[in-house]
Amino acid sequence: MNHLIKKFQDSQWVMLKKLNFSKRIILKMVKGKNILDIGCGDGLLLEHIRKEGIIVKGIDISAKAISLCRKRGLDCDQVDIADSLPFGNNSYDEVLLIDVLEHLFQPREILIEAHRVCRKNVYISVPNFVSFPARIQVLLGKTPENNTPRDGHVYWMTYKEIIKLLVNTGFVIDKIVVNTFWENILIVKYIMRVLKKVNPSLFGLSFIIKARKI
Repeated sequence: MNHLIKKFQDSQWVMLKKLNFSKRIILKMVKGKNILDIGCGDGLLLEHIRKEGIIVKGIDISAKAISLCRKRGLDCDQVDIADSLPFGNNSYDEVLLIDVLEHLFQPREILIEAHRVCRKNVYISVPNFVSFPARIQVLLGKTPENNTPRDGHVYWMTYKEIIKLLVNTGFVIDKIVVNTFWENILIVKYIMRVLKKVNPSLFGLSFIIKARKI
């Protein structure tokens, strides 16, 4: 099974030049002196974090992703995160899991490992599988936008599910940023900003979370 996952992940990566919404938010939030990025992909976020004078380390299951990271001059290794992480307890101030957990059959296990190797905080981003657009697509008999084969998502994340996973693995939620839709439309964007606060489960497209180790 793992060789199929590696093959799929290798097919996903190219050298990206622009940070997406989640990564822009997390770039503003990180504060640690050294950071581990689990599932680092092409390394674009780590490259930006390193510019802030932070020591960074990336790991990924994809050999192609690691190759792209090394082209950026980053310290990174190919690691199958389904296994225990090759780092000691409290090795890093902060740990990143950006758009990773939804790709894992057992996300709880990697959160336990993230808790073990971090001293302070973990940053998570996940898509919302039960957003309003996804629900409409199901009603219309279509595949929800976050569940197409090209995405490789195997664990359906929701607002309640990701919070439960974090709390049950020894974290307390410090901050949640909700990405919603239609925020570029004049007037409508103000309505959407209110709605995502009232009901993030329905009006959130993705969640970016800072969780503190306890």
